[in-house]
Amino acid sequence: MAKRLVRMAREELEGLVATLPEGLRERARAVPVVLDPWPSDALVAEGWDVGLLGMFMGQPDGAPWEGAAPLPPQILLFYENLWDFAEEDEETYRKEVRVTYLHELGHYLGLDEDEIDERGLL
Repeated sequence: MAKRLVRMAREELEGLVATLPEGLRERARAVPVVLDPWPSDALVAEGWDVGLLGMFMGQPDGAPWEGAAPLPPQILLFYENLWDFAEEDEETYRKEVRVTYLHELGHYLGLDEDEIDERGLL
Protein backbone atom coordinates (compact mmCIF):
# COMPACT_ATOMS: atom_id res chain seq x y z
CA MET A 1 0.00 0.00 0.00
CA ALA A 2 2.84 2.43 0.79
CA LYS A 3 4.19 2.29 -2.77
CA ARG A 4 0.71 3.00 -4.13
CA LEU A 5 0.20 5.99 -1.82
CA VAL A 6 3.60 7.42 -2.72
CA ARG A 7 2.92 6.91 -6.45
CA MET A 8 -0.47 8.64 -6.20
CA ALA A 9 1.05 11.52 -4.24
CA ARG A 10 3.88 11.96 -6.77
CA GLU A 11 1.37 11.93 -9.65
CA GLU A 12 -0.71 14.62 -7.97
CA LEU A 13 2.31 16.77 -7.18
CA GLU A 14 3.72 16.54 -10.71
CA GLY A 15 0.36 17.43 -12.22
CA LEU A 16 -0.23 20.27 -9.79
CA VAL A 17 3.19 21.86 -10.19
CA ALA A 18 2.85 21.68 -13.98
CA THR A 19 -0.30 23.84 -13.75
CA LEU A 20 1.26 26.61 -11.66
CA PRO A 21 2.15 29.92 -13.33
CA GLU A 22 5.70 29.83 -14.70
CA GLY A 23 7.44 31.92 -12.02
CA LEU A 24 5.70 30.07 -9.21
CA ARG A 25 6.34 26.72 -10.90
CA GLU A 26 10.08 27.43 -10.92
CA ARG A 27 10.03 28.33 -7.23
CA ALA A 28 7.96 25.23 -6.42
CA ARG A 29 10.41 22.99 -8.25
CA ALA A 30 13.26 24.48 -6.22
CA VAL A 31 11.99 23.01 -2.95
CA PRO A 32 12.21 19.22 -2.59
CA VAL A 33 9.22 17.22 -1.38
CA VAL A 34 9.88 14.33 1.00
CA LEU A 35 7.16 11.71 1.40
CA ASP A 36 7.28 9.95 4.75
CA PRO A 37 4.59 7.74 6.25
CA TRP A 38 4.37 9.68 9.54
CA PRO A 39 6.23 12.40 11.44
CA SER A 40 9.48 11.07 12.87
CA ASP A 41 9.85 10.30 16.57
CA ALA A 42 12.11 13.35 16.79
CA LEU A 43 9.38 15.65 15.44
CA VAL A 44 6.81 14.17 17.81
CA ALA A 45 9.28 14.60 20.70
CA GLU A 46 9.57 18.29 19.72
CA GLY A 47 5.81 18.59 20.21
CA TRP A 48 4.52 18.12 16.66
CA ASP A 49 1.25 16.21 16.36
CA VAL A 50 1.66 12.56 15.38
CA GLY A 51 -1.30 13.08 13.00
CA LEU A 52 0.37 15.96 11.14
CA LEU A 53 -0.35 15.93 7.39
CA GLY A 54 2.63 17.97 6.25
CA MET A 55 5.14 20.60 7.20
CA PHE A 56 7.68 22.98 5.73
CA MET A 57 11.18 22.91 7.15
CA GLY A 58 14.07 25.24 6.44
CA GLN A 59 14.54 28.80 5.31
CA PRO A 60 11.62 30.37 3.43
CA ASP A 61 12.40 31.50 -0.11
CA GLY A 62 13.97 34.95 -0.10
CA ALA A 63 14.09 35.27 3.70
CA PRO A 64 17.32 36.74 5.08
CA TRP A 65 19.64 34.35 6.88
CA GLU A 66 19.86 34.89 10.60
CA GLY A 67 22.37 33.19 12.86
CA ALA A 68 23.74 29.80 11.87
CA ALA A 69 23.36 28.38 8.39
CA PRO A 70 19.69 27.47 7.90
CA LEU A 71 18.40 24.03 7.05
CA PRO A 72 17.84 23.54 3.34
CA PRO A 73 14.17 24.07 2.54
CA GLN A 74 11.97 21.03 2.11
CA ILE A 75 8.31 20.12 2.24
CA LEU A 76 7.38 16.99 4.18
CA LEU A 77 4.14 15.20 3.36
CA PHE A 78 3.02 12.34 5.58
CA TYR A 79 1.23 9.98 3.23
CA GLU A 80 -0.13 7.52 5.81
CA ASN A 81 -1.64 10.39 7.80
CA LEU A 82 -3.06 11.87 4.60
CA TRP A 83 -4.57 8.47 3.73
CA ASP A 84 -6.11 8.15 7.19
CA PHE A 85 -7.42 11.73 7.01
CA ALA A 86 -8.98 10.90 3.62
CA GLU A 87 -10.64 7.88 5.24
CA GLU A 88 -8.93 5.66 2.66
CA ASP A 89 -10.75 7.31 -0.24
CA GLU A 90 -8.46 7.79 -3.26
CA GLU A 91 -10.12 10.93 -4.60
CA THR A 92 -10.06 12.60 -1.18
CA TYR A 93 -6.45 11.49 -0.65
CA ARG A 94 -5.36 13.08 -3.93
CA LYS A 95 -7.19 16.30 -3.02
CA GLU A 96 -5.59 16.41 0.44
CA VAL A 97 -2.13 15.84 -1.05
CA ARG A 98 -2.69 18.89 -3.28
CA VAL A 99 -4.11 21.09 -0.52
CA THR A 100 -1.43 20.10 2.00
CA TYR A 101 1.35 20.65 -0.54
CA LEU A 102 0.01 24.10 -1.47
CA HIS A 103 -0.28 24.99 2.24
CA GLU A 104 3.36 24.03 2.85
CA LEU A 105 4.47 25.71 -0.38
CA GLY A 106 2.85 28.85 1.00
CA HIS A 107 5.14 28.62 4.03
CA TYR A 108 8.13 28.18 1.72
CA LEU A 109 7.04 31.35 -0.09
CA GLY A 110 6.98 33.17 3.25
CA LEU A 111 3.24 33.22 3.94
CA ASP A 112 2.02 32.92 7.52
CA GLU A 113 -1.05 30.92 8.63
CA ASP A 114 -3.42 33.90 8.23
CA GLU A 115 -2.22 34.57 4.68
CA ILE A 116 -2.53 30.88 3.83
CA ASP A 117 -6.04 30.82 5.32
CA GLU A 118 -7.00 33.86 3.21
CA ARG A 119 -6.08 31.81 0.14
CA GLY A 120 -8.24 28.88 1.28
CA LEU A 121 -5.29 26.57 1.97
CA LEU A 122 -5.74 25.92 5.67
